[in-house]
Amino acid sequence: MPRTGALTDIRVVDLSRVLAGPLCGQMLADHGADVIKVEPPGGDETRGWGPPFVRDDHSAYFDGLNRNKRNICIDLRDEEGQALLGRMLEGADVVIENFRAGTLEKWGFGDDDLAERFPRLIHCRITGYGVDGPLGGAPGYDAVLQGLSGLMSINGEPDGAAMRIGIPLVDIVTSLNAMNGILMALHVRATTGRGQLVDLALLDNAVSILHPHAGTWFATGEPPVRTGVAHPTICPYETFTCSDGPFFIGAGNDRQFRALALALDAPELVDDPRFLTNPDRLENSPALRAVLGGLVGDIRRDELAERLREAGVPSGAVNDVGEALAMPQVLHREMVVEREGYRGVGIPVKLSETPGSVRFGPRPRGADTAAVLAEFGAECATAPGPEDR
Repeated sequence: MPRTGALTDIRVVDLSRVLAGPLCGQMLADHGADVIKVEPPGGDETRGWGPPFVRDDHSAYFDGLNRNKRNICIDLRDEEGQALLGRMLEGADVVIENFRAGTLEKWGFGDDDLAERFPRLIHCRITGYGVDGPLGGAPGYDAVLQGLSGLMSINGEPDGAAMRIGIPLVDIVTSLNAMNGILMALHVRATTGRGQLVDLALLDNAVSILHPHAGTWFATGEPPVRTGVAHPTICPYETFTCSDGPFFIGAGNDRQFRALALALDAPELVDDPRFLTNPDRLENSPALRAVLGGLVGDIRRDELAERLREAGVPSGAVNDVGEALAMPQVLHREMVVEREGYRGVGIPVKLSETPGSVRFGPRPRGADTAAVLAEFGAECATAPGPEDR
């Protein structure tokens, strides 16, 4: 299947591993970029992050981050591998990497080296904390950054412990911002003819998504408290229990609250002085929670969803992952894709004129080594060890 999308004229060398870098590379590939993933013969360690395993050589975890990429194995520690990387970068638009600070410099591919040798190249660097400062160069994983950044402190029940958010949110946000930065740098290069460094730290990205809790701290000086599934500044905005399972209701303004009350056949709530405005509802949230819980407890989720949808009240069942991926609207939006044995999540950015595509799943490690190296006039080499990552 040919590459299609907005980025078919862009070539990316993906030297990254684990999540933030590979996901960024996958998103670029989904939109047509020619992405070459460079791995050691032993593979990106997420190939072994299972079970479950999709194939003998990789996990379901790896599967979600590395489709639409060609795959090669080379050794960047020796001169042959470094020479090959140099030839690859001559024709590349973007390189994505998350090596430990100083590793690329040791091999002759530091920031200044790249800017001098490949002036049009966009260098996307992803680190835990940046390369300088008190924590510069320290290793960082998503959960560690969730803890340090304050994200864990605002996730969980009020009387419970701080909790990790159930997805690698920091890595995912970093990958999205990496793609944004790369596209901005490509836009500037179209005018200046020069590439630049796109510098991302997991810590920066974690701190950047503390809304609205950072604003609360700036305004009051008080650390925000955990509110469980409820919202700290909107009420009602939380989960209730229907007759057949959990259901989320989010009435974000007074009009929606009035519509909610009428849809639940409880018009008396509209003029109840405890619930007239959002500040009133927040102040009396335990009482409102009890009233609404009693009203929805005997209603099925599908019936309640239809009622509230007609009333214009944001709401929906709390699905498990399987239920979400089987939703008719999810399937209608092509957010589940299947290609030659590969199944994965679809492309969320739909472009009307240059749509992206899922062409193939993750390649076996080194599957394209011979073809890609022939393209650059080199023979295969072995791979870097984990100490350089």
